[in-house]
Amino acid sequence: MGVDAGGTTTRAVAVDAAGTVVGRGAAGGANPNSNGVDAAAANMAAAVGAALGGRPCAGCLIGMAGSSKLYADPAVFARFAAALADVGAAEPPVVVSDAEVAFASGATEADGTVLIAGTGSIAMRIAGHRRAATAGGYGWLLGDEGSAFWLGREAVRAALDGLQREAPSGPFVSAVLAEAGANAFGELITVVNAAPPIALARFAPLVSAHAGDPVAADIIERAALGLAGLATRVRHTGPVVIAGSVAAPDTPVGVRVRELLSHLDVRTAADGVLGAARLAVIAAFSGQSAGTSTRGWRNPG
Repeated sequence: MGVDAGGTTTRAVAVDAAGTVVGRGAAGGANPNSNGVDAAAANMAAAVGAALGGRPCAGCLIGMAGSSKLYADPAVFARFAAALADVGAAEPPVVVSDAEVAFASGATEADGTVLIAGTGSIAMRIAGHRRAATAGGYGWLLGDEGSAFWLGREAVRAALDGLQREAPSGPFVSAVLAEAGANAFGELITVVNAAPPIALARFAPLVSAHAGDPVAADIIERAALGLAGLATRVRHTGPVVIAGSVAAPDTPVGVRVRELLSHLDVRTAADGVLGAARLAVIAAFSGQSAGTSTRGWRNPG
């Protein structure tokens, strides 16, 4: 059983030893950091139970952003394990990061690099299907270069800089003001500071939408350089799998990142739940621990 546990949606896929999908399930968010332990465990159990459909289960692998709370806190882990056992997944689950799952969704190799650029950003070197080293992932306050948050912050800063210099407001600056519902320099500062910091990510699409504007183009270039830098910092060998909406193949940042990494074997992540299912097959049927957690299955064979 492979599970892609998000903050708002949880998807589960049941696969047999050959990797054939035999069942699917979905439920609400199962990340205990954002949903609470009891609700998250219940949602995960609902998704897994639907995917199993009464079939026997050799084990369950969970991919989750911020997975440390689940595998590092014995009480939280026990609550999830009990909920899964109630729906037929009796073996204690293996827990991995969303980055490990993303790599497995885009590459069959055991070794390589994954670069994620969504609301945040991180790069991870994968060795033997497991996390070996990371770059970035510090969160919005300390890093996340090239992420949606970073793009949004840079968009607002660029707009403020232009307004402060009393430069003519082009379409890009006007779009930032309109998104904020502001009309002037001081009002833009007030509106942005009144919202949670992560809300700056809502300005990110404006950068892509105005990619032809020199100011937006500069933000895109710096974002791409930052993301490519994260990947090359940890890469040793193998393909580079790129995941996340900011660096999708059809976005200006994604296009530029792929240009910067064109000398490497660059691939795009597919559906995360299929990556979790691939790692689940490896963990359950090969006797290999596929993830960060040392909890998990014995070789069923």
